[in-house]
Amino acid sequence: MNFSSREREIITFLLNAEKDTTAKAIATELGVSIRTVHRDLKSIEGLLSHYNLELKKKSGVGLHISGNDVDRVAFQQVISNVNIVDFSPEERRTIILATLLEMNEPIKLFTLANELKVTEATISLDLDQLEQEVSLFNLTLIRKRGYGVEIVGNETDKRAALSNLIAKYVDPFEFVSLIKENIQKETTHQLNAISSRLLDFINPERLNIIEKVVEDARDELPYELADSAHIGLVVHLALAIERLQKGETIKFDQTFLQQIETTKEYAIAKKMIEKLEGKLQQSIPEDEIGYITMHLMGAKVRVDQDYLLEESSIDIAFQARSLIHYVSIGVGVDLTNNSSLLHDLVAHLKPAIYRLQQHMRIVNPLLKNIKNDYQDLFQLIQEGVQETFPDMEFPDDEIGYLVLHFASTLLHDRKSDLRALVICSTGIGTAKMLSTKLIQKVPEVKQVDNRSFFDLKHLDLDTYDLIVSTIPLNGFEGKYIQTSPMLTNDEIHRIRKMVNQKKLTFHSKTNNLPFTSANTDKRDMMTDLETLANYSQAVLDLLRSLHIQKMKDNQTLESILQEAASRLEQEERIINRNNIIKKLQEREKLSGLGIPGTTAALYHTRSKDIIKPTFSVYTLAYPLTIQGMDNESMTINTILLMLAPEKAQQEVLEVFSFLSSLLIQDENSLKLFSSGDQEKVKSYLTEEYRKFLLEKNLL
Repeated sequence: MNFSSREREIITFLLNAEKDTTAKAIATELGVSIRTVHRDLKSIEGLLSHYNLELKKKSGVGLHISGNDVDRVAFQQVISNVNIVDFSPEERRTIILATLLEMNEPIKLFTLANELKVTEATISLDLDQLEQEVSLFNLTLIRKRGYGVEIVGNETDKRAALSNLIAKYVDPFEFVSLIKENIQKETTHQLNAISSRLLDFINPERLNIIEKVVEDARDELPYELADSAHIGLVVHLALAIERLQKGETIKFDQTFLQQIETTKEYAIAKKMIEKLEGKLQQSIPEDEIGYITMHLMGAKVRVDQDYLLEESSIDIAFQARSLIHYVSIGVGVDLTNNSSLLHDLVAHLKPAIYRLQQHMRIVNPLLKNIKNDYQDLFQLIQEGVQETFPDMEFPDDEIGYLVLHFASTLLHDRKSDLRALVICSTGIGTAKMLSTKLIQKVPEVKQVDNRSFFDLKHLDLDTYDLIVSTIPLNGFEGKYIQTSPMLTNDEIHRIRKMVNQKKLTFHSKTNNLPFTSANTDKRDMMTDLETLANYSQAVLDLLRSLHIQKMKDNQTLESILQEAASRLEQEERIINRNNIIKKLQEREKLSGLGIPGTTAALYHTRSKDIIKPTFSVYTLAYPLTIQGMDNESMTINTILLMLAPEKAQQEVLEVFSFLSSLLIQDENSLKLFSSGDQEKVKSYLTEEYRKFLLEKNLL
């Protein structure tokens, strides 16, 4: 059985998913189009059937691989060992890099091309990209005609590159658990192609011994060792032993080694080496003790209050205080009395400065995300470090770790009330649904304004911290997030990232927001009466327009809209009904109108051809299949139709927005709208709008 690397990636993604996922989420993860994912899913369905598995698709929810655990495990083992037709470019380059780091002699391009089943020209292009990547580790990629290709550099840098590969492509927790399973011959799942190649670097029997030695050392440390640090140390030692087996040794600065010989960490590291020498029957140079000591010193997750009193930490504590003071001024938040931040910084800076003094490289796998998420803070700390440590050069990887310390403190301490702008095509339909979800899921958002795409150019966008839209804002050059009205978990994650960026954006304009009528203590009585009249008229118009109809025939969507528009035209609530229908259809093309998790769809628009606001409900004799707001197909049996004039008063738009929120309030409310009982619906709306006016202090 053969299949492509992309099909394998999709299968792995679905097998690892904890719940239903959408084709859109898979496409985003793989960096391909939704159409491509759908095409691959068709061939994957056939593969699954051979293993008693099924690709289950649920309208409005997503898809997952269904089957019993025995069949799933059997299939996982098959795809890990199956003949892959092709590797992705990233996988191929990773395999090349891993191979070159492992080799102690040049390797021919022909050999690499033959193994990976590509041309030598493709390998040559891959090497062009790898040349820059290995230079980050102070390594050099050498290639000569007739000689081959190899990576040259000192052993310390080669180990750093190998460690980085493992950190980047192998989940360390899964890595160790899989090794244990393999040792016990109880493995239930396999590593992917990249992980398997990296696993070849390490002898599983030796890894088991190393892990036990590290576990014993944890009990001797005066502080807790984080799980990630524990596994990082296991991987480091495993690589060190394997490289020593091949005769590759590292050198540790002897002067610096003397400086750390009196530390608790050195004593523990020395004991670990002695144990390993005995268990592995192998001589290990003293230089390795220095590197293990550095791992232990950099792994402190909790520090006693007395830690700052250690003589070697006093100078670093003073510099850490200076850095905190510098950042405090930059962010406008006083962090100078935050003892937890000070202790964490000292615990991190002490081994970090040792590493920098010894030119030991550290790789921060989160650096790209940190730079994207905390641009302002990254630049501020970079400047602060230059001023605080003028004689040292901190690489971006180290700056990234410092940013995480400050960001964690700031996000915890800074209580932000953010103002969001939600855009949909009309401002009366999906915008309110999205607003309700936004306030529920993102507690920092305290105020949400709903507007239509038409209103965008007339708004002062500087007064908003966040712009979220249910439709693409073509021609809009500002920063915004496009989401579905119901907010998926992925979309919430993207919004939370932007919220965190806003919380860490300094000198924000949000503190100078203009007061709205809702928070003004002294209001003009005439204005109040006019506002009440406008709201009351809008509510009356909506209630008077309420029309609920049970369709009797097996009608198409277009015929239902035609019948609805004809009735409204006869009642002189709209003109040019074909224009209205066309606008509704165009709105549907922008993004689906089915409400996910329900059997209803909300069709809505604003137009100059709409004379009076209207709300209609149509329960269908036979279900229809349409596109949902999450772009997935779904089945509906109820159509909710909301129409408003293009130049409607703000009160009208708010009344309609409130109606939209009622539609998704809970299952019972939507069942009521779908029941066909017009009197019950009108009674329900009358009571809800009474509460609506009371909350606005207008009754």
